[in-house]
Amino acid sequence: MLFIFTDLDGTLLNQNDYRYDDALPILEILKNKNIPVIPVTSKTKAEVESLCAEIGLNDPFITENGSGIFIPKDDFRFDTTQALTTESYNYISLGFEYHNARCILWEISQKLKTDLVGFGDLSPEDIVNLTGLSLNEAILAKTRNFTEPFLTPKHINPSLLQNIAQEYQATIVVGDRFSHLISAKAGKGNAVKWLLNNYHNLEEKITTIGLGNSPNDISLLESVDIPIIIPNPDGVHKGLKNKNWQVAPHSGSKGWSQVITEIILSHKI
Repeated sequence: MLFIFTDLDGTLLNQNDYRYDDALPILEILKNKNIPVIPVTSKTKAEVESLCAEIGLNDPFITENGSGIFIPKDDFRFDTTQALTTESYNYISLGFEYHNARCILWEISQKLKTDLVGFGDLSPEDIVNLTGLSLNEAILAKTRNFTEPFLTPKHINPSLLQNIAQEYQATIVVGDRFSHLISAKAGKGNAVKWLLNNYHNLEEKITTIGLGNSPNDISLLESVDIPIIIPNPDGVHKGLKNKNWQVAPHSGSKGWSQVITEIILSHKI
């Protein structure tokens, strides 16, 4: 049995245009073979739901950097006895409530004596200008449950930011443009481990594949049997170059499709 855990932006989705067309044929094959493709992303539930409906994915998904694990109610492969429920999902929260994340970011900004500009401070139009998302996509990105992204402060030492966050049982996922304040209990790797530990048929041999393109994906890639780096259009991210992991031959959905196709063929699935 194969489980595929994948980052979205820059991995399954192209970095520049967020398209996934090159991956559609292999995604259809995976669906027909009942091989789950589980998004593991910094995106929100609203964003992932929209994308899954567009692509045709019906498997669980992990949102906001491992803060939320959403399992469709008609998916009985996982133990959800401890889960919360929505109309369509059983879900596990490893994160803060959103208003708490906002409050913690404010507290950190006070200690640093500097403004930390979070998504909650930005209008959808601001997010469009900063990210290139459409207006509707920006609205979905603001529909947050667990974490607060904020503009990465270039004048603040990341270690100082991290040390202060730890005082609030939080951690900072530092990015080039945006960083994310998340609960210390969350993280992509922790969420992947939760799903695997709560898979009903623990005696079944599972091979796990993980795909990502940035240092934000390291905990995900460290949690799987076959970690795969998807390069960016200008090459492997500098934060992943010291990792001795397989690198896909192309960036984005083309590289994703090629490397997954090769694995399916090599496993004779």
